[in-house]
Amino acid sequence: MDVYGGNTERLAEALRERAGMTPEIALTLGTGLGALAEEVEGAVRIDYSELPGFPVPTAPGHDGKFIFGTLGGKKVAVMKGRLHYYERYSVRDTVLPLRLLGMTGARVAILTNAVGAVNVSFRPGDFVAVRDHISTFMPSPLTGQNDDGLGPRFPDMSEVYDPDMIGKALQIGTENNIRVREGIYVQLPGPQYETPAEIRMLRALGADTVGMSTAVEAIAAVHMGMRVCAIGCVTNMGAGICGGKLGHDSVTAAAVETSDKFSILISELIRRI
Repeated sequence: MDVYGGNTERLAEALRERAGMTPEIALTLGTGLGALAEEVEGAVRIDYSELPGFPVPTAPGHDGKFIFGTLGGKKVAVMKGRLHYYERYSVRDTVLPLRLLGMTGARVAILTNAVGAVNVSFRPGDFVAVRDHISTFMPSPLTGQNDDGLGPRFPDMSEVYDPDMIGKALQIGTENNIRVREGIYVQLPGPQYETPAEIRMLRALGADTVGMSTAVEAIAAVHMGMRVCAIGCVTNMGAGICGGKLGHDSVTAAAVETSDKFSILISELIRRI
């Protein structure tokens, strides 16, 4: 990793000792979706800033905390806030927090984010279980010397997202009157929102949703042999679909409005894993 180099194993061990537990599931909470962290029982909170030299999020709505505890009856390690490529961190640094949680013992990664809809049949307030992604607009987090202790040099990406967890998310949505769709997600570097022409291009490529995170984290998790599920909260229609301008405040507010449904969906998904 660019920040810690060979110190990641020591740091992962320090996190596990401080948390007093070995997590089963790593959960990343995206923009506007951080309220779920307050439902973690027996929470042990560790700010990224408490770890010397550790990268700290600068994006609004991303607190930069590890929270260890119990959620949905399972031992979890929550990332409340994430690092983004547009913050001038390397892609390898942006996946460092998730990698550390994998190294502390988590074998499942649930990644959540706020997304824009490329698919015109989607609507704000929908949740989208990622079936596949397009990451080719981003550098790979696996670039550079491979750590064979983490995973192979050339990992297979034919099934990044776990079909069983996708099925459970769809079933939970049906049972609780929560609109959960399936779709293909594309990660762009940001921080600017997409132009109408770019949204049309993404639709032509087969994308259903777009955002500025998540796909590179999924790659890093699969490289480590973790099972992965990604759930996006649709906060807006892509540029040019409905008119109007996009802003971070409105995107965050739209995600916050879904907090009750989001809590049910993710907590129950964790319970059923």
